[in-house]
Amino acid sequence: MVKEERSFEAALKRLEELVSEMERGDLSLDSMLKKFEEGMRLAQLCSKKLEEAEKKIEILIKRAHGTFETRDFLSSEEGVSAEESIEEELEGDEEEEPLF
Repeated sequence: MVKEERSFEAALKRLEELVSEMERGDLSLDSMLKKFEEGMRLAQLCSKKLEEAEKKIEILIKRAHGTFETRDFLSSEEGVSAEESIEEELEGDEEEEPLF
């Protein structure tokens, strides 16, 4: 049987349900541990989905000379946000472009 992967929203909803059940305090230790393990798997899934979404976000940037470009929201390799990267580039553009 193929297990279908949950959506972020479904995983988050189930995680909230597990937290509520565990907070009631009427579960056996064994049941509590099983719910905790399921919750940890769901938390990892939610984290993975958020990371994937972050990688897909792009920011449209208007360059100093009027052109547009897209950049990844955050380059995981560099650990630098698009905003920081563009600010550095624009500082360089400002120095290169003549005022008159």
